Amino acid sequence: MSEHQDIRERLAKLEALFARGATAGERTAAGAALGRLQARLDLAGAKAPESETELQYILPDTWAVRVFVALCRKHGVKPYRYPRQRRTTVMVRVRKSDFEKTIAAEFQSLHRELIGYFDEMVNHLIADVMKSDGDDETLEQRQIAQ
Repeated sequence: MSEHQDIRERLAKLEALFARGATAGERTAAGAALGRLQARLDLAGAKAPESETELQYILPDTWAVRVFVALCRKHGVKPYRYPRQRRTTVMVRVRKSDFEKTIAAEFQSLHRELIGYFDEMVNHLIADVMKSDGDDETLEQRQIAQ
């Protein structure tokens, strides 16, 4: 007899017990057992869980690497690097769909904020400290364009 058939027979017996339960306690116990068996049947019928795969992330700079590694460690994922890989390459062994939903999404959000913060700081340094606008066009190029 298959596992599915065995669980289905138990479910039928529990449903009958639940329907004719004499006391509230019997109905509660039968209902709880019914829920547990239904969950087991759902798990057995569900597709096999996604296996872990090795993912390679090539990040743009060391700041991004530090944020990415910190997020991985925060969520219990162990980042690593093979010998002779660049410092901006990070490897992880995870379930891809779960990783993309959680850590990668959080990283993208934090990385956008980090880039915005760096851009704001650089503009401030150029304008206030260096007394320049930081534009890469020279005065002659501006005059020629006019």
